[in-house]
Amino acid sequence: MINDGIKIVTIGGGSSYTPELVEGFITRYHELPIKELWLVDIEEGKEKLEIVGGLAKRMVEKANVPMKVFLTLDRREALKNADFVTTQLRVGLLDARIKDERIPLKYGMIGQETNGAGGLFKAFRTIPVMRDIVKDIQELCPNAWLVNFTNPAGLVTEAILNYSGYKKVIGVCNVPVNMKISIAKLLNVPVEAVDIKIAGLNHMSYGLDVFVNGESRLSEVIELLADTKIQMSMKNIVPLPWNPDFIRALGVIPSPYHRYYYKTKEILTAELSDYEKGRTRAEVVKELEEGLFEQYKNPNLNVKPPQLEKRGGAYYSNVACSLISSIYNDKKDIQILNVRNDGAISDLPEDAVVEVNCVVTKQGPIPLTVGRLPIAISGLIQQIKSFERVAIEAAITGSYEKALLALCIHPLITSEEVAKKILDELLEVHKPYLPQFFKSPC
Repeated sequence: MINDGIKIVTIGGGSSYTPELVEGFITRYHELPIKELWLVDIEEGKEKLEIVGGLAKRMVEKANVPMKVFLTLDRREALKNADFVTTQLRVGLLDARIKDERIPLKYGMIGQETNGAGGLFKAFRTIPVMRDIVKDIQELCPNAWLVNFTNPAGLVTEAILNYSGYKKVIGVCNVPVNMKISIAKLLNVPVEAVDIKIAGLNHMSYGLDVFVNGESRLSEVIELLADTKIQMSMKNIVPLPWNPDFIRALGVIPSPYHRYYYKTKEILTAELSDYEKGRTRAEVVKELEEGLFEQYKNPNLNVKPPQLEKRGGAYYSNVACSLISSIYNDKKDIQILNVRNDGAISDLPEDAVVEVNCVVTKQGPIPLTVGRLPIAISGLIQQIKSFERVAIEAAITGSYEKALLALCIHPLITSEEVAKKILDELLEVHKPYLPQFFKSPC
C-alpha cells in the first residue's frame, strides 16, 4: 500500500454512479484511509470522466479528507500497485443497451439489460474486455481485490474465475440491499435491524428467511407481499403486485427481477407499450443520465445529488464500499455477494458463481452453507445457471452455435426460430464489440 494508505482504481470512472462511490469512501475514511483514488475510462468516455472527476474532487475537498483523485485514460498507469480495483463499465455505452432492449422487443421477446437476449449480449461484449483488464491486474497489481459491479455481475464474475485464473474477484449487486430496505419499510423497523438469508444467482436470488433482531419474520413478510396494494420493486422494474395465492405457495421472498419470469406476459405487454413510444428503460436511463451530467457540471455542486437514486443501480456503490472496508478491516461481518459456490448451494456446481450470504474476512468472503434449495425455486435457478454456463462458453470461444443454444435455454426466449433471428440481428449491430464471433478463417 502506498504511504501506508490505500490505492483504489475504478475502471469506468466516468459512470454516473461514481459520485455515490466517492461519497461511500468519504464517509468511511476513518476506517478506510484511501490515499489515491484513480478514475479510469476510455477515449469515448473522456468528457464524462472529466465531468464526474471534477465533482469527485469537489466532494473530497468539501469533506476535507486527504484523498487524492486522479483521472486517466491510461488503465495500466492507474493499476500499478493498486490494492482494490472496482469495475463499473458498459461496453458500447447506453446506445448498445438500447439495441439490447429494442431488438428482442421487435420480435416479441422481453428486452432487458441483464435478462434474456439483452443480458446475453451485454455479457458477450463485456467478458473479453474484463479478461483484458484482469491480465493487466495480474501483471501490475497481482494482490489486488477485484470488485465487479459490471452487469450481468454473476455471469461476468464466473467468467473471470473460471477462464482467467484470477481468484480474488467478487461480484456485487444492489438487489439484496434494495430488498432489505424494502422489507424494513414493510415491517416498519430500522434497516440495520433486518437480516435476510439470500440464496440463488445474481438477479435470480430469493430471500429464504428474514430476521429482525434475531427473530424470523418470514411469514409476516410473505403475508404483507400477499396484499396486492403493497409492492416491493425497483426503479427499473414494473411494480406489478404478486398474486396472494402464488406468493404464499412460493414460501420465500422473490426479488423484483422475478417478475420477468413469473409475470412474463404482463412485463412484455408493458415493455412493448414503452417500445412503441420510444421509451424503453435504456432510453429513459439515457435521458436521466443526461440530466445527471448537467448537474455534475455545476462547479458549485460538491455532494451526490439525490436524483442519482432514480437510476436502477442505486446503492451499488455503497455495497462495494462496505465490502472493501470489511476486507481491509477484517470485519468478519455478513454481506450478500457473488462468489464461487464451493458447496454453499448443493444443487449447483462447485465452480459456479452464486449469490449468497458470506462472512467477509481479510482473506476474502467465505460463503455460508445453504444446502439444497427449496423445490419451488431450484428448477428455475438451475435453468438460469445452465444458460449462464453456456453463455460464458460462447463469449469466450465466439461459437455461434453455443450462443444460439444459450438463448434457447433461457426461459424468456420461447422460440428457437425467433431466437436465431434475434441472435443474427444483435450480432450484426454489435459487430464492432464482438471480435470473437467474427474471426477470419485460417
